[in-house]
Amino acid sequence: MRNTPKILAATVILLGVTIGFSQEPSQLAPYTETLPNSLAKIDMVPVKGKFYMATTETPWELYDAFLKSGPPSPAYDQTAFAPDAIARPSKSYILPDLGWGHKGYPVINVSITSVEMFCRWLSSVTKKKYRLPTEAEWAMASVDKEASEATAWHRGNSRKMTHPVAKKEPNSLGLFDMLGNVGEWATDAEGKPVLCGGTFLQELAECNSSLRQRWEPKWQDTDPQLPKSRWWLSDGPFVGFRLVCEPIPNLAPRG
Repeated sequence: MRNTPKILAATVILLGVTIGFSQEPSQLAPYTETLPNSLAKIDMVPVKGKFYMATTETPWELYDAFLKSGPPSPAYDQTAFAPDAIARPSKSYILPDLGWGHKGYPVINVSITSVEMFCRWLSSVTKKKYRLPTEAEWAMASVDKEASEATAWHRGNSRKMTHPVAKKEPNSLGLFDMLGNVGEWATDAEGKPVLCGGTFLQELAECNSSLRQRWEPKWQDTDPQLPKSRWWLSDGPFVGFRLVCEPIPNLAPRG
């Protein structure tokens, strides 16, 4: 048994042209990010006029664009990365989606290093600042303090596996799956990684906005590699992430 531990205004389609936002933070409007040379896209909505957050957990098709954008890193490369470096995960020795489903399903089994590199890559190709939410930002977006059958995939209805994103009802901000399906990486006040929200392995009553988990060695128990992978969590099927984007006020389009 595994460890339990839509949108008018500012649609942005990037086809080799970077388009910025002209709104001030208090006037932020939703937009859709479509990656160059890809059908992958993500809907972003403003959270209380302060920042943008993805309406769903990051799906595999978005992450796949990252994986295919360059060569993977060596399996045993444990060297430190420069602050602006972009590396790709080494090949996983297991099927990363565990055969549960791919297109439309949330990314799982990803370490904080993998997610940070994805954010650097996405920022580089869109010319915007994509990153993980801070713990405070995540809490601000999690307006429903408790999960319900209508909003969450949990232990009682998930069959102990993930489900496609946005199949349950969203919260009042238009955000899906905040308190179920997969936990979501964020950074705490000290910049350390923390997994927020309930997962498909928690009971419904446990899926609330205050639930936090920290990485533990058992999230990689069955990884036979020495050293353990810095990219993949062999026993982290409940670990995913959601993006935020910082506003870029009064930035004119440029070619």
